[in-house]
Amino acid sequence: MLILFISISAEAQCAMCRAVLESEESQSAAKGINNGIVYLMAIPYILVFGIGYFVYRKYFKSK
Repeated sequence: MLILFISISAEAQCAMCRAVLESEESQSAAKGINNGIVYLMAIPYILVFGIGYFVYRKYFKSK
């Protein structure tokens, strides 16, 4: 539980990704990578919320 509350600042990227994203002037690749990260981060939360909703509905709304 302690690991969840400790925040360590990390700015890690592979060297090639960082070099490509910093050298591009239009920043369209950086925006695409950021959108991909947000998409990949949101899907597990949506799935857990959906499963939790169905479990809640099954056990508490049926009474």
